Amino acid sequence: MSIAIDPAARMPLTAHLRDLRKRLMRCLLLLAVVFAGLFPLAQPLYTLISEPLRRFLPQGASMIATSVTSPFLTPFKLTAMCALFVAMPLLLHQAWGFIAPGLYRRERRIALPLLVSSIVLFYAGMAFAFYLVFPMMFGFFASVTPDGVAMMTDISQYLDFIMALFLAFGLAFEIPVATFIVVWAGLADVPTLRRSRPYVIVGCFVVGMILTPPDVFSQTLLAVPMWLLFEAGLLATAAASHKPGAGEGRASRRTGST
Repeated sequence: MSIAIDPAARMPLTAHLRDLRKRLMRCLLLLAVVFAGLFPLAQPLYTLISEPLRRFLPQGASMIATSVTSPFLTPFKLTAMCALFVAMPLLLHQAWGFIAPGLYRRERRIALPLLVSSIVLFYAGMAFAFYLVFPMMFGFFASVTPDGVAMMTDISQYLDFIMALFLAFGLAFEIPVATFIVVWAGLADVPTLRRSRPYVIVGCFVVGMILTPPDVFSQTLLAVPMWLLFEAGLLATAAASHKPGAGEGRASRRTGST
């Protein structure tokens, strides 16, 4: 049986490089436009992003800037990161436009939903961190501040702290997608992953220890959702694998490898 290949996949290397250059230029232009639109909102953005901490500061206390350039560079860096997050769906659309012609039709049917799901889950992880984890974490830190110690957080250190957590929780929420890919690629099946549950739980806490600040509270707040997302990924993958035709991709890969 012959497999139809997109003519774009037969382009010479120079044509692929020109296409890559064109898409990279589009991405840079897109980032510049989004950044320019967000930069006037740099101060309100920082006010918004620092609210989970400021609500727990003692009365009369405020955040501080310990560097001369921090009042400008910190909101600038925040705006650049926000521009990247806002433009991410369009950037990934450009990436998809570059790689899609080289995929078979059945691979596109899997890859596009996975791409959309990964974007949604990453943003969901960030929202989970901002609306649930940050208030609990900063409230805990404020409650254990020793007597005689004034809680005054540097604005630059705070931004680095929360951006690391945003990235950690965003990546952690990709676990269902990763679970599906592992099963779909034939690297493991659902029963094998279920038997590996104890190792996965330990791995979640190890990853939480690596990706979060060095305190047990933050590590637990990341590790427990990772484990629950792994369980959700198992359920979703098991449900998808029982649909008619779900094993077609795995069967074709096994046939092609023999």
